[in-house]
Formats: sequence, C-alpha cells, structure tokens
Amino acid sequence: MEKNRLEAFSDGVIAIIITIMVIELKVPEHHAAGLEDLKELIPVFFSYVLSFIYVGIYWNNHHHLFQSTQSVTGGILWANLHLLFWLSLFPFATGWVGANHLAPAPTAVYGFVLLMAAIAYYILEHVIIRQQGENSLLAIAVGARWKENISPLCYLAAIPLAFVSPWISTGLFIFVALLWLIPDRRIERALHQRKID
Repeated sequence: MEKNRLEAFSDGVIAIIITIMVIELKVPEHHAAGLEDLKELIPVFFSYVLSFIYVGIYWNNHHHLFQSTQSVTGGILWANLHLLFWLSLFPFATGWVGANHLAPAPTAVYGFVLLMAAIAYYILEHVIIRQQGENSLLAIAVGARWKENISPLCYLAAIPLAFVSPWISTGLFIFVALLWLIPDRRIERALHQRKID
C-alpha cells in the first residue's frame, strides 16, 4: 500500500490540531485595549507555544519516519491513527492547563497526554521496523533510541510531581521539548548514506 495517503491524512489532522489550539487564544474583551489586559492570556499563550512546539516536533519526526518507510500495512495505519488520537487531545489538554494557570490536575493530565503520545510514536516506530526488518533503514537509523527512552520517563515523573509542584512538571515538559527541538537527523543521515552507497 502506498504511503502518500497516510502522510496527507496525517498532515491534515496535525494542521487541524494546530488550528484548534490557536482558536483557544481568545481576544480580551472589546473594552480591554491595553497591554496590561494581555496579562491574563500569558498562561494560555505559554501553554499554546509549548504545545505548538510539541506538535511541530511530532510533525517533523513523523515526516522523517515515513521518508524511510517503503510501504504501509494495516498495522502501520492503525498505529498511525493511535498516534493521531493522542495528538488530537493536545488542544483539550493545552486549553485546560492554560485556563487554569498550571493547576495540579490539568498539568498532570497534560503530562499524561504527552506520555501517551510518546508511547504511540514509539509503537508506530516499532511496527514500521517490524514490517521492514531489523536491517531496514529505519532500524539502523534509530539505533539506541535514547531520546525515545528518556522522554516517557520524564513524563512519568512529571505526572505525580504536578501535585507537588506544577512548575517542576512544566520544567520537565520544557526539557523534553528542548531535547527534540533540534530535528532528529538520524534518519536523514541514514538516507544520505544509503544514497552514497
């Protein structure tokens, strides 16, 4: 099965997710025209920026993932839908944590959604490698997967820590985002090496 349809659908869903998140940024009341009136929006804007970065990271890595994928199976389709399901919850989690100024429960739920998206991405990667073989381009490129292993551990720590200090949890979310902010070049390098060989 060709992968173009899966990529186009995934890109569309991710674009809608970003659109829904930005719609949550409500303009202040029409009588509130000063810069000081934007103060109330800072937590909502901060949660939007962090979530936008996360969605961007997933979009970027999803693109690289399917650059190295030759064909798509039913298992890959379902694993991809599983990832898109958890990404589709980003607008809800983002809106709730922003509207409640990093309150413990919304922060923990935000961490849970991040954790499940990370697990879903790992499953998708694993299903593709299983379909293409351990000597496939993707299997060679991802190697030890240290980022994939650290990220869920940070989220697992951040969820209970949200009830101690939401700021520590948020720090962990930012730390993981920074880990992935620089595009993952493993697949690009492997693709380039294969072209040379």
